Amino acid sequence: MSARRRVVITGMGTVNPIAHNVNDTWKGLMEGKSGIGELTRFPAEEYGARIVGEVKDFNASDYIDSKSARKMALFTQFAVVSADQAMKQAGLLKEGAFDPWRAGVILGNGIGGFEVVEEQLENIIERGPSKVAPMTVPKMITNEGAGNIAIEYGLKGPCYVLATACASGTDAIGASLNAIRNNQADVIVTGGTEAAITKLAAAGFHKIHALSTRNDEPLKACRPFDKDRDGFILGEGAGVLILEELEHARKRGANILAEVTGYGVTCDAGHITAPDPDGAGMIRCMQMALEDAGIKPEEVDYINAHGTSTPTNDPIETKAIKGAFGDHAYKLKVSSTKSLTSHLVGAAGGLEAIISVLAIQNNIFPATYNLDNPDPECDLDYVPNKPVEGKIDTVLSDSLGFGGHNGALIIQRYKD
Repeated sequence: MSARRRVVITGMGTVNPIAHNVNDTWKGLMEGKSGIGELTRFPAEEYGARIVGEVKDFNASDYIDSKSARKMALFTQFAVVSADQAMKQAGLLKEGAFDPWRAGVILGNGIGGFEVVEEQLENIIERGPSKVAPMTVPKMITNEGAGNIAIEYGLKGPCYVLATACASGTDAIGASLNAIRNNQADVIVTGGTEAAITKLAAAGFHKIHALSTRNDEPLKACRPFDKDRDGFILGEGAGVLILEELEHARKRGANILAEVTGYGVTCDAGHITAPDPDGAGMIRCMQMALEDAGIKPEEVDYINAHGTSTPTNDPIETKAIKGAFGDHAYKLKVSSTKSLTSHLVGAAGGLEAIISVLAIQNNIFPATYNLDNPDPECDLDYVPNKPVEGKIDTVLSDSLGFGGHNGALIIQRYKD
């Protein structure tokens, strides 16, 4: 039996509330720069939760020609810009760098072009169906982020989108890992994208009491694992990575950033919005990722947690980490970078995978900010309020999504 194909990361790109690229995002995380602030996208006086993680000063035509940009919803623009950064870093824009039939796109996205739906519904109500914009459907459907990236770079292999709510980006990376392992492709553009800061989404998430209402303190509102947390911060953006079969990357002299070695995926099959109270699905998911990577729990140095800052999630996730890691749970470091980035929904797993790679490269544990009054139920080392230096070879990045979705990735320092 032939050895399992190894899968490495050769490029990364992001647009998020902190910055419009990878380097500035990491710098912001190290300096404690928050991407969270008051909602400015639309008048918000009547909204109970008015704190969001908006991508600021983003003009798609700075990166994409104006004609093409007008045909894309915001989530697609974020994805295309991030993919371009990743492709450039990977060196895949050179002629003959890859076989187009062996290269694809697998993205995560939860909601699609929500702003397009809202705009065109208003058009129907106020002006009639004849006034609906011609590009409405091609802009709003969730697969268009992946489709536009494939068209831009001539990627003719697997091309699809996974929608598992807040686990979408993580599951897309896991699916890409398996597609390359199974010899369906040599190169895949993957990660997640989302643009859910719209009137309907903001009102809907607030109605189920998911969002923080600490409206007078935006910078303090996201408080993962803190006793005074009261909800997550709705964000937007994209995190895109290039996954590549190891020998393919070696042959073309690519700079290898890290290796993806494991993936676990489960469903709680319980509540539609809340995780299993015992964390059983998440425990099994993390165990699957460890088994897939062929490593022991004691080999994990850091967990980039889902850490949403909701009253329900954080103690259950803590319980799940203890269930999967046993005594080692108290020896490793855990943090939620959502405390600065906000929660990018379907893009969260993509951005957090990038942050996991950067943690390995820099040997720095990113911090959980605003952790001032620890919840007694959340008693692990969450790297409170300041990044910490330390050797990092192995990271687990986990995500949970409405519907009971659980996904976990193992990302490791690349070694020959």
